[in-house]
Amino acid sequence: MASLLKKLFGDSNEREIKRLMKTVEEIEALEPSIKALSDKELRGKTEEFKKRYADGESLEDLLPEAFAVVREASVRTLGMRHFDVQMLGGIVLHQGRIAEMKTGEGKTLVATLPAYLNALTGKGVHIVTVNDYLARRDSEWMGKIYRFLGLSVGLIVHGLKPSERRASYNSDITYGTNNEFGFDYLRDNMVIYKQDMVQRKLNFAIVDEVDSILIDEARTPLIISGAGDKSTDLYFRVDRFVVRLKNEQDFEMDEKARTVNLTEDGVSKAEQYFAVDNLADPENSELSHHINQALKAHYLMKRDRDYVVKDDQVIIVDEFTGRLMLGRRYSDGLHQAIEAKENVRVQRESKTLATITFQNYFRM
Repeated sequence: MASLLKKLFGDSNEREIKRLMKTVEEIEALEPSIKALSDKELRGKTEEFKKRYADGESLEDLLPEAFAVVREASVRTLGMRHFDVQMLGGIVLHQGRIAEMKTGEGKTLVATLPAYLNALTGKGVHIVTVNDYLARRDSEWMGKIYRFLGLSVGLIVHGLKPSERRASYNSDITYGTNNEFGFDYLRDNMVIYKQDMVQRKLNFAIVDEVDSILIDEARTPLIISGAGDKSTDLYFRVDRFVVRLKNEQDFEMDEKARTVNLTEDGVSKAEQYFAVDNLADPENSELSHHINQALKAHYLMKRDRDYVVKDDQVIIVDEFTGRLMLGRRYSDGLHQAIEAKENVRVQRESKTLATITFQNYFRM
């Protein structure tokens, strides 16, 4: 019965595509008239759309003509014409939904459609890529379309001055990575004076590889930290103690659960080594925490898998992408424990000053 109904009416996805194809047909019908425009007339469409939007027309009203204009601009600047499937993808992205496209179907070109349309509001559009290379490449490559149509294009990458960031965020369309956008948001929330902020009010974002950013790394927090005031000597003392311990005799380890704990023998050795009566006493909780972190550093955290040592620094390796996460540090003293293990300079444990997850950032 279910299969019969599906044959008669199609599944929900097929029905939705059929509905959206009506809009694609509207765009197709406009192609001859748009193609007949001169470069100056085509560029003038942007100001026309902005005025119509200001006069009360919605972006949905403008969508067919705006998409047709972007397609023609792409043909004239890049020699690339959007296919129907790319038009479908552009409509779906404008609606705030996820568009799944296969490799080679032109996701980069698809993004130009909703980016242009939403930039007409004057409130800015962010296009979020997975790394600085792609952000720079796409801002230059796809930027030819936007600039041809009279829009400004910004780029946010590592190493920019605040004034340069502010200028990029004030562009109609801004390319950058999720990390750069997220950390700029956190820094903006820490400034004293409003004029020192670099971002303007968040409006519309197109996220590349959304499954990675909003599923795999959804709960990954972006953290801005400040230096603490505690001495780092204890990390080295605890490290010298931990290397003497024997697996199963002094501690028990579960690599699957990523836990490691002292046995009774291990606790006795710790109490003797650090000259304390009872490691479980509240007054010794800090020492107990340091020992646990040192055990994790030595027996759970693997060099060149979880982290690398470069230029006398411990740098985290992203477990999803394998990229080095410069500037990121493990929390709760684990990073310092690894630094002591690798015999590099131990930086003081930091205090969290501002934090947000990718999931919460992109909800705003």
